[in-house]
Amino acid sequence: MSEELPKVFWEIHNGLPREGPGDNQSTRKAYMLLKDLPKNPRILDIGCGPGMQTRQLAKLSKGQIVALDFHQPFLEQLKNSARKEGLLDRIKVVNGTMFNLNYEDNSFDLIWSEGAIFVIGFEKGLREWRRLLAPDGYVVVSEMSWLQPDLPDEAVEFMKQVYPVIKTVEENLDVAQKSGYRIIDSFVLPSKSWWDNYYNWIEAKLPAMKVKHKDNKDALQYIACEETEIEMFRNYSDYYGYVFYILQVN
Repeated sequence: MSEELPKVFWEIHNGLPREGPGDNQSTRKAYMLLKDLPKNPRILDIGCGPGMQTRQLAKLSKGQIVALDFHQPFLEQLKNSARKEGLLDRIKVVNGTMFNLNYEDNSFDLIWSEGAIFVIGFEKGLREWRRLLAPDGYVVVSEMSWLQPDLPDEAVEFMKQVYPVIKTVEENLDVAQKSGYRIIDSFVLPSKSWWDNYYNWIEAKLPAMKVKHKDNKDALQYIACEETEIEMFRNYSDYYGYVFYILQVN
C-alpha cells in the first residue's frame, strides 16, 4: 500500500473507523494471551491506520505505544481520537514506513500489526521485526489466510488477483516457527468485524462515489473492484479471513 493508490481510494477510505477488518474484542482477546509482558510494555503498532486498535492497546496496557503509519490523515485521526479519550500522553504517532524501521535492537516488548503485515510480506515482516524485540518479546499480527480445504474455484481465482501469496493457517504457523518464534495461539477474526467497522462503511460510500466520478473511467473501475471484494467476502467468508497470530521470540 502506498500514496500512489488512486485518489478515489483515499476518498472512500477517509474517515473509516478502521482501515481493515477488526474489532476491539478481538484486539483484547489477542492481548490477553500475552502472559508475561513487563508492567509498562514498550509497544510498536506497525501500520496503525486511524488507530482503533492503538487506543484499545493503550487502555489494555500501561505502556508507551509508537503508532506508525505513512498516511498523515490517519495519524491525525488517531491523535484526535486519542486526545478525546485522554490517551495521547502514551501514544506517539510517527509518520514512517515499515520498510525503514530505524529503531535499535531490543527496542520493544511487543510489536502489533493488524491487517498490515501483508504490505511487507508475512515472512519478511516476521524476520525483519524480530531484531526489534526484547528477549521473550511478542509479535501479534493479523493476516489473510485460507480457513478450509476444498476451496471454491471463484474464491481461488479472486485471491490470485488480490493476494496470490495467501497461505493456510498451518502454513503460516510453520513460517512463524521457522522465522524464530514459538506459537502462543491463533484465532480467526469474526466475519462480523469485517462488516461493522469496515465493509459497511465502505459500502455506504460507494453510491455517492459512483455519481461523483461518473465520467472517470479509472475511478469507476476502482469502485467496481471494491464492490467485487465486498461481494466475494459476502459469498466466501467461510473459506478465507483474517487470522490473529500470537507469537513469542524463541
